[in-house]
Amino acid sequence: MTISDSVRSAANTLGEYSESPRLDAELLLGKVLGLSRPALRARGDEPVGSAAEQAFADLIARRVRGVPIAYLTGSREFWSLPLGVTPAVLVPRPETEILVARALELASADAPCRVLDLGTGSGAIALAIALERPRWSMTAVDLSPQALEVAVQNSKSLDVGRIDWRLGSWFDAVPGERFDLVLSNPPYIASQDPALAKLSAEPAMALRAGPTGLEALTAIVSRAPEHLNAGGWLALEHGIMQAPQVAQLLQAHGFVSVRTYPDYSNRPRVTLANIHTQH
Repeated sequence: MTISDSVRSAANTLGEYSESPRLDAELLLGKVLGLSRPALRARGDEPVGSAAEQAFADLIARRVRGVPIAYLTGSREFWSLPLGVTPAVLVPRPETEILVARALELASADAPCRVLDLGTGSGAIALAIALERPRWSMTAVDLSPQALEVAVQNSKSLDVGRIDWRLGSWFDAVPGERFDLVLSNPPYIASQDPALAKLSAEPAMALRAGPTGLEALTAIVSRAPEHLNAGGWLALEHGIMQAPQVAQLLQAHGFVSVRTYPDYSNRPRVTLANIHTQH
């Protein structure tokens, strides 16, 4: 089969399993052949070869079973950065870029700012902010040693050497420390939510929060005041139905200036709040 034939056939196979079957097919065949998507198209009449055909078929079969495309290619773009991803980390989502964009507006680019990223996973948020704000100091925490390995490898690939990576659960990894800005995209799906079935290839600890879906958010909000400087900000990603509960939670723990922002689909996705005094 030629490259064009292989892409067409695979795209047909993926039709009911993917929102972007042709793109998936091109990315996976490109991985097998070591070619970019433009190169695949330019060389569409060339044969694929039997070994490559088999490797491609194996990847397509895994995609049909629901394995995310990023795990099959080993990479995902976030904030225009190429990030390595493995099944140890959540695949970075476009909506999390909203969290980054809003965080960048909260302090001057030229002033020193201590930032903490809780549940860093692949390091997506921490790396995006560190590259945009060289003068800010960044600490990033994750409970999973495997996830932290991925994040550290991404920082090496992107040549970002100034992030302090910590292993631990939320604020336990930064005892007694205070920050000007705390960010998190924590697990926020309720344990019985049917949406989890479609996400079974991704790490459950990065998705499932507990019976209500608010457990991780509550844990972070309740302890954030003791780890924020006066005037510091907490910025959280949450589920699209959780904005009112997150706002109430923040107000109950002394936060003010609570604001919620929509994602690219205009659904409430990120909430920020300010703490006036140190606790």
